[in-house]
Amino acid sequence: MFPKLLAEFIGTLWLVLGGCGSAVIAAAFPQLGIGLLGVSLAFGLTVLTAAYALGPVSGGHFNPAVSVGLWAGGRFPVANLLPYILAQVAGAIVGAALLYLIASGKAGFSLADGLASNGYGEHSPGKYNMVSGLVSEVVMTFMFLIVILGATHKRAPVGFAGVAIGLALTLIHLISIPVTNTSVNPARSTGPAIMVGGWALQQLWLFWLAPMLGAALAGFTYKALLESESAESPPITGRMEIAG
Repeated sequence: MFPKLLAEFIGTLWLVLGGCGSAVIAAAFPQLGIGLLGVSLAFGLTVLTAAYALGPVSGGHFNPAVSVGLWAGGRFPVANLLPYILAQVAGAIVGAALLYLIASGKAGFSLADGLASNGYGEHSPGKYNMVSGLVSEVVMTFMFLIVILGATHKRAPVGFAGVAIGLALTLIHLISIPVTNTSVNPARSTGPAIMVGGWALQQLWLFWLAPMLGAALAGFTYKALLESESAESPPITGRMEIAG
């Protein structure tokens, strides 16, 4: 179990350092800032690279919502949920602490800027309210888990799951950064929130509730409707020859 938990710790650390780090350090860098598109790609690339590097060890969750969604989908044992989630949260906290250590080396740095924390209302990049944030996080996490469950299905092309999952996370960030700064990952939200404190911790509940709800709904939906016995026949692709 220890190698699995260490892989989840390192992978989640990398996600926070790479994804949130791109937002804090590089997004608005003078003249060469990577902007929203670059930050979205950074989050997708962290998951893609970690999935191939560490996925063979732990399955490559790096996200409590993914672990819950895989459990709901019948792909992950409930006994491993708590250890995985604790390892992921620990990795996120260390990743956020490393990001703070690096970013604070620049004159004028302030935690008041949020360290890429997630938020709604006044703390939403686009000033979206709590309802918008809740709906966005539930729906985006739901679709993220649908992609994960489908890309790792036994009939999916072997070896390409990491690409689909990384691109899905990129797309999710392109859509929802203006709404909540994009979480879909309670651990990713927790690390920066602990560093920032105050409003970030006060709003953290939404970024646990919504992703967990969306992931569980996706897992149960996929298992019941998309992976049921009635869906076991080979998929229809292209033309069919109809007898008679």
